[in-house]
Amino acid sequence: MLDMKFIRDNRATVETMLKDRNSTVELDPIFDLDSQRRTILNEVETLKAQRNARSKEIGKLKAAGGDVESVKAEVGAIGDKISALDQKLRDVESALRDLLLRVPNMVQSTVPRGVDDSFNVEIRRWGEIPSIENPKSHFELGEALGIMDQQRAAKVSGSRFTFMLGLGARLERAVMNFFMDTHASRGYREVLPPYIVNTASMTGTGQLPKFAEDMYRLEGLDAYLIPTAEVPATNFYRDEILDAKMLPTKFCCYSACFRAEAGAAGKDSRGLIRQHQFNKVELVKYATPEQSNDELESMTTDAGYVLEQLGLPYRVVVLSSGDMGFSSSKTYDLEVWMPAQNKYREISSCSNCLDFQARRAAIRFRRDAKAKPEFIHTLNGSGVAVGRTVAAILENYQQSDGTVKIPDALIPYMGGVDVIR
Repeated sequence: MLDMKFIRDNRATVETMLKDRNSTVELDPIFDLDSQRRTILNEVETLKAQRNARSKEIGKLKAAGGDVESVKAEVGAIGDKISALDQKLRDVESALRDLLLRVPNMVQSTVPRGVDDSFNVEIRRWGEIPSIENPKSHFELGEALGIMDQQRAAKVSGSRFTFMLGLGARLERAVMNFFMDTHASRGYREVLPPYIVNTASMTGTGQLPKFAEDMYRLEGLDAYLIPTAEVPATNFYRDEILDAKMLPTKFCCYSACFRAEAGAAGKDSRGLIRQHQFNKVELVKYATPEQSNDELESMTTDAGYVLEQLGLPYRVVVLSSGDMGFSSSKTYDLEVWMPAQNKYREISSCSNCLDFQARRAAIRFRRDAKAKPEFIHTLNGSGVAVGRTVAAILENYQQSDGTVKIPDALIPYMGGVDVIR
């Protein structure tokens, strides 16, 4: 969430940001409510001063035998006005906060400006694209090998769900464990978070109120299934003040993720690319303002490292202003090569949210015991999506006889199995 004072002092800059992001948010209603709020505050302060002045006269009137009751009535009437204004102020502040929660984060100067993903800029590539004649898609391979079943999953749960079977299930579990072990060995604290969070948590990371239609809400409860472990992990320190000596703090989290995929009809309806339920390893960091951009670079490197260990070709792109997520100030996407589609597909997004989420979730830090608390910077990134990694392994490691080799790094996690037949 952006600070109202920042918006007030930098209106032209914020309007440019909204234009760069293709946002439909309008600032006029925000400024109208802010003006109302400040007017009410001034009225309340004036009335409180009047009430204090008149209250002091009561003692003097008593001593002089004057008309105390009329002054008491006047003080009471002023108090009633203050109470009414206080309620009006709460209503205005609530409405203002609701509008502020819908304003996206500012965009860093190093982000390319553009309306969509065609303005994304490639930063680097890693790995050689394999030469595969007539490559099969991962879902064709999975069905032929008997390790994936989407038809029965559709019968049981609906579209965009998958049964992983036998060595397919083992492969997915191997990828999860490999990712968690690798990140934990590189300085991340391992976390298994709750899969259900409350409205405050969803609001803290920016999923609510803007993206409510993409969430699965539990009927009759203040509870949602998480779309990513970013939500519980970022809210871990909600409403707390941390010691700067703790920073940066780094979490690696395994979780299942649940997304309604609203508006995704017809897109990647087969296979593991776009599911309502999928597994993911998430990286989350807390950092000081001066650390956060360096931590974004290292997080992106860490996400790429696990793909390199699996021998999967990928590239890194910096997203344009029109393609970035709501809470992010700068995002790198890692895109893995998918032979059957003959293109790179997103497998990780690594973002620096600056203090945007911290303001919503009231997460601060102190540089020393006497220092004023400052808002922390939060970062998140996939480290990486497990199902998409399985899809990439199946396609990049497919053999001409229909079998699939297992990357060397995963063979110990597969109990020594090196080929899926």
